[in-house]
Amino acid sequence: MNSKYKLLIYHSDKYVLLITLKKIINSLMIQSYKRKIDFEDKYDAIVIGSGMGSLTSAALLSKEGKKVLVLERHYVAGGFTHVFKRKGYEWDVGIHYIGEVQNQNSPIRKMFDYVSDENLKWEDMGEIYDKVIIGNKTYDFVKGVENLKNNLISYFPKESEAIEKYIQMVFDCNKSMKKFYMDKALPSFVSSLFGYFFRKKYLKYSSKTTYEVINSLTQNQELIKVLTAQYGDYGLPPKQSSFAMHASVVKHYFKGGSFPVGGSSEIVKTINPVIEKSKGKIVVRAEVKEIIIENNKATGVLMEDGKKFFSDLIISGVGVFNTFDKLINNELSVKYGFKNNLKFVKPSVAHGCLYIGLNGNTEDLKLPKNNLWIYPDDIDHDTSVAKYLEDQDSEFPLVYISFPSAKDPSWNSRYPGKSTIDVITLLPYESFAKWEGTSWKKRGEEYDNFKDSISKRLLECLFKQLPHLRDSVDHYELSSPLTTKNFVNYDKGELYGLDHTPIRFSQKFLRPKTPIKNLYLTGQDIVSAGVGGALFSGLITATAITGINFMKKIYK
Repeated sequence: MNSKYKLLIYHSDKYVLLITLKKIINSLMIQSYKRKIDFEDKYDAIVIGSGMGSLTSAALLSKEGKKVLVLERHYVAGGFTHVFKRKGYEWDVGIHYIGEVQNQNSPIRKMFDYVSDENLKWEDMGEIYDKVIIGNKTYDFVKGVENLKNNLISYFPKESEAIEKYIQMVFDCNKSMKKFYMDKALPSFVSSLFGYFFRKKYLKYSSKTTYEVINSLTQNQELIKVLTAQYGDYGLPPKQSSFAMHASVVKHYFKGGSFPVGGSSEIVKTINPVIEKSKGKIVVRAEVKEIIIENNKATGVLMEDGKKFFSDLIISGVGVFNTFDKLINNELSVKYGFKNNLKFVKPSVAHGCLYIGLNGNTEDLKLPKNNLWIYPDDIDHDTSVAKYLEDQDSEFPLVYISFPSAKDPSWNSRYPGKSTIDVITLLPYESFAKWEGTSWKKRGEEYDNFKDSISKRLLECLFKQLPHLRDSVDHYELSSPLTTKNFVNYDKGELYGLDHTPIRFSQKFLRPKTPIKNLYLTGQDIVSAGVGGALFSGLITATAITGINFMKKIYK
């Protein structure tokens, strides 16, 4: 048996081979474009990119009997749901927790079950899912709406009325969201006639900033800072972000957080067989150079090596900037107004993630399941971000710490005696622009030293909270915005696609169907940030293509 199909587990300073049929099958599922593959002459659908939106669209179409080809430029599928392994450790690059999957009848859980044939399992993170740390004060975000409300009131007893109104407004905003996204799946002519009535109520919330809405309820700046402490989940501080995006994230975690059992790579592993059942396939190391368009109709894709694949249905899940700036030639992009549309949106924030490997298991190291959100004291989020962007030697405006090995019940059996931590902060792309054009792992000593200085600062943030871990760190490495650009192909290393500003939600071109026949979009750009937003984008795209009410079908 070829050694590359063997799973290596690092244990007690020795490599122990663990070979099971299931693992062999999993490693073979995602095929490499550079290996000899029997491709079809034509596919029912071609999907560009293999992020959550692309995988969901592909799975839903596959369940309708469509033969779908998913093309991924990276050497591993999954977009921000993929993992990487190094030095005997494994890290999830994008998924740190998911909400609304604890209830088996919630829309997001039903969707995950449907596209994975119920093979994707979840582990609850417990009563406390987020701890917000501001200076020397700690605020627990606890599972359950009433529990959370009562906890917030215990911290701010004079603000009970404002907290009640805030939670109700979060629910009201999310209730109006359904029709807003239904409009995106409607045929263009129907949307032009009636879409305003679908969008009107949601736009009342999305057109205002998070700070504008919450400040109308309370002038207690400490409370506002706590209520908006999860802004890192969508990338913009409260005076810049749309309240609709904030409300979506907050409600998403009202019932707690969960983590995929086996790590986030289980998402693509469980969806891939669904695609293969209809003779489709996911192919990695398969970079699309251009979408072939003839007579206002998308007919296929041209690969980087000159090979062509054809289909009457092309779905791009790689973001609107990549699609309209790179995959469609400039003349057509101008002709259809894509270039002009892109002037009204901009890429979201870039970030850095410090991946840490530790000697010791979760119990020995006393690692929590809950996340830590750490902020400077006596300064609001927006001012803190602005100060940091002017001087990156100043205090980090946000440090997020996640403990993936503590969240995954299968971790100890897969990596005994080891643990992992992710530490994330904002890192502007401009700080790394001087190394544009250099190759991954070969960017030079100055780049490595710069990253190491950031790494050590982030390690000190971790040790301030958990000082007993200082002697347990075995390995660490920092991903920069250039790393994100290299692997996820976002031009400025952005984490959440497009910025979630009020103006973003008023852009009607952010919908699945494009003016080019047979060309559709999916992914977080047409819905909202994160895995949940991308998941629903796949449903909306598949609905726009087929006319099928997939949510009704899933529940049935």
